[in-house]
Amino acid sequence: MLSKTDNVANGILNPAEPINTKLLLSDEEVYRNDVSGSVMDGPIMETNAEGYTVYRHRWLMLGFFVLYSASNSLQWTQYTIIADIVTKYYGVSTNAVSWTSMIYMVTYVPLIVPASWLLDKTGLRVTTIIGAFGTCAGAWLKVFSVPQDMFWLGFAGQTVVAVAQVFILNLPPRLAAVWFGADQVSSACSIGVFGNQLGVALGFFLPPMIVRATGTPEEIGADLQVMFYLVAGFTSVLFVFIVLFFKAAPPSPPSAAADLGAALDSNFLQSIKKLLTNRNYILLLISYGLNVGVFYAISTLLNELVLTYYPGANTDAGRIGLVIVVAGMLGSVVCGFILDKTHRFKETTLAVYAATVVGMIIFTFTLDCGYIAVVYFSSIFLGFFMAGYLPVGFEFASEVTYPEPEGTTSGLLNACAQVFGTVLTLLFEWMLGRVGDRWADLAMCGVLALGTAVTAAIQPDLRRQAAQNKT
Repeated sequence: MLSKTDNVANGILNPAEPINTKLLLSDEEVYRNDVSGSVMDGPIMETNAEGYTVYRHRWLMLGFFVLYSASNSLQWTQYTIIADIVTKYYGVSTNAVSWTSMIYMVTYVPLIVPASWLLDKTGLRVTTIIGAFGTCAGAWLKVFSVPQDMFWLGFAGQTVVAVAQVFILNLPPRLAAVWFGADQVSSACSIGVFGNQLGVALGFFLPPMIVRATGTPEEIGADLQVMFYLVAGFTSVLFVFIVLFFKAAPPSPPSAAADLGAALDSNFLQSIKKLLTNRNYILLLISYGLNVGVFYAISTLLNELVLTYYPGANTDAGRIGLVIVVAGMLGSVVCGFILDKTHRFKETTLAVYAATVVGMIIFTFTLDCGYIAVVYFSSIFLGFFMAGYLPVGFEFASEVTYPEPEGTTSGLLNACAQVFGTVLTLLFEWMLGRVGDRWADLAMCGVLALGTAVTAAIQPDLRRQAAQNKT
């Protein structure tokens, strides 16, 4: 392959264009510049189809992020998926338990702007370390909340973990853009979102498995202690590894879009203004918020939904949540692969959204069928598209807002999702008590149908793709 200097000499590139000097280094020089702090053996760099250098330890950075994100999100439904046990053990209301989930949404909204500013100014490493520390600290607070009069301390720990989430949810598109080439950026973003979904899946699965629903208060307390220690230990080890090995960025940009973005001066307030005056982005904010808001509402109240028709099926409630999220993880990877191969962002987003409506309708009318196996199958279909939509929305937003910082773009998306999530969770809980689950579920179907219509109105202004093609 010809180097960039060869291409200039041959007249293929304009010599007046700025040349990324990182690309002019020899392989040996690149290795010497980057080997410090690497934990991988063998060749650490390769050249992608664009002629840009990408580093193999980008997968290690992505792996660290996946585990880091999972360690936070697994605590989101840690209380609500065993709500009946928690209310009995601590003597608190179901509403108080629901707030252990909703606190994730409430804290995100006021904190996302300063967190996005910090990411824009300091980069991935500082932001990730702060989030990992908060996740670890909150988990340790819950270790000391096992006594039956200490629910308030557990809630305080949950709040600390919720605040740490602000330094996680908006990172996947930024990490993907900083470390991965144009032919892998959507897949990398989907894998980053996969980490959040992996944690949610574990949060649905582990608590019902560890904490016995029919145990004595002493047995329940011992089970809670084991669960909290496991999470605290895992987050502690992960925090140490992130401090030692996580890096902010590779020595050189991995794509033309990243190269151009890195060369631009970032003005955080100006970026906010541009985003809020971008019609396509505003429509995407609304549609993304509606979809993810419904997902939050269903996830938060899943224990109550399942136990309404299948008394005593506490473990099944957790497994159904697991099925929804695991199917969504598969959907995320499939959608990321499709986006990388086709770059049909509008069409993919609209198709996934419409399928989510169908999935929610099927879930609504099979919940009371009397056969819990049928509920499992309908949950697979719903989860594949509803949870699989998350990285699609992130990547579509990055396209229509380029070259604005991906962290700010995704941060505002998530803030909107938290607002809708809080409102829809409260509405869903109220409707469950007043009119029953059928009408509550149908209301969520209507919300998703509205989101589909809003998505259809978005214009496919793919600015990042245009920058890639122009280069």
